[in-house]
Amino acid sequence: MTKSVHHWIAGRTVEGTSGDWGPVTDPATGEVTTRVALASAADVDEAVAAARAAFATWGTASLAQRTAVLFRFRALLDAHRDEIAALITAEHGKVHSDALGEVARGLEIVDLACGITTQLKGELSTQVSTGVDVAAIRQPLGVVAGITPFNFPAMVPMWMFPLAIACGNTFVLKPSEKDPSASVRLAELLKEAGLPDGVFNVVHGAKPAVDRLLAHPDVAAVSFVGSTPIARYVHATASANGKRVQALGGAKNHMLVLPDADLDAAADAAVSAAYGSAGERCMAISAVVAVGATGDALVQKIRERAEKVKVGPGTDPDSEMGPLITREHRDKVASYVTGAAAEGCEVVLDGTGHTVEGHEGGHWIGLSLLDRVPTTARAYQDEIFGPVLCVLRAETYEEGLALVNASPYGNGTAIFTRDGGAARRFQLEVQAGMVGVNVPIPVPVGYHSFGGWKDSLFGDHHVYGNDGVHFYTRGKVVTTRWPDPAEAPAGIDLGFPRNH
Repeated sequence: MTKSVHHWIAGRTVEGTSGDWGPVTDPATGEVTTRVALASAADVDEAVAAARAAFATWGTASLAQRTAVLFRFRALLDAHRDEIAALITAEHGKVHSDALGEVARGLEIVDLACGITTQLKGELSTQVSTGVDVAAIRQPLGVVAGITPFNFPAMVPMWMFPLAIACGNTFVLKPSEKDPSASVRLAELLKEAGLPDGVFNVVHGAKPAVDRLLAHPDVAAVSFVGSTPIARYVHATASANGKRVQALGGAKNHMLVLPDADLDAAADAAVSAAYGSAGERCMAISAVVAVGATGDALVQKIRERAEKVKVGPGTDPDSEMGPLITREHRDKVASYVTGAAAEGCEVVLDGTGHTVEGHEGGHWIGLSLLDRVPTTARAYQDEIFGPVLCVLRAETYEEGLALVNASPYGNGTAIFTRDGGAARRFQLEVQAGMVGVNVPIPVPVGYHSFGGWKDSLFGDHHVYGNDGVHFYTRGKVVTTRWPDPAEAPAGIDLGFPRNH
């Protein structure tokens, strides 16, 4: 029997009014296992109204009350991490260990939110003038929304809502309709932790739900993670409606390998970063730039490692890489490989014909490796979001850096070298928001912020860390004079205020 996933509004399950449902498949079998309710504009309005009503009390709740809920939520999340990982594997397809890692990275942001008391401390200057003090404080925005992608159905929402509600906001989440179950389970755990009804709400849906959130007058801010075209649309539309926006877009992350690098370490890193989670990561390394004479040896080492990776169901403990999220996405990823040779690429590994015995209906694709890729090839220009690694060649560091900086994306990048001077130059000269030095996936820890440059980010704020706290609050400066009871009234003075 097909499972049904409903909305979560005001602390309870709500089927919604649209009557529309979307299919959710098990990527390892291709079978529809779940149907998800798709929200109408009226359903979104109901969720926003619940969040607005809850803000009246949650926005003024004490920091002690907010953090007590978050500490209990953290304990529940830790206790249920295997269950949530299993939901992710069933609907996204990634292997169980990778799903567990996703939950663990989300827990980092919950940890940060539990310590929000230090993040929200204001500033005070006393005696700026005689008897005058000035204080700077931060206050919540109100109702905020998150629109999140399919590739991290638990982690990316946790990049947003723990900080948002810790700061005193209420939250409406619109997760991907392709793998919705994890978000509802998180909502249930929040309620069990004692979060008041309406503080956290989940509405499923597609573009109509997104458009209503972007236009709703009671939504003060929108956080988004997804592709660059949609990020640009979200930023433009929400900004036009007077909202604060952080919209994280796509990526084409490069790894620059210098001649002095440890090639075994670089090959290990390239395989892990390119093919982990079947390449469905915005921080995946999808382009390796081999400098000088390193290319042939590096490609051979990558090939040897890639050929040994076991592709299979995420529920199989021996599997290292699972299927892609949908059959349509699998076919699109495969098209970049089948058309690569005609565009001048050397196809070293072609994973498009891969199947798994007993799971022939799954959305399978093997690991693909393309060498000597020209910058004009589609496989290089587009964010593929699948297990396809492109290798490009450069004669010098300067040529490799120019190639990286010419990309319209600037999410993450890495350099592999033993030369500290070259690494220092790279971290200062490369045009990207996150840089790894001998680290292939430089995702910051929770107390530093995540975000890219150029077409990888629209808006001024990165997500989580200090930027996240600032995004979900707004500053206020209060100037106070309390006259000394022994002093006589100063009288009226129409002149400019004196500071001494």
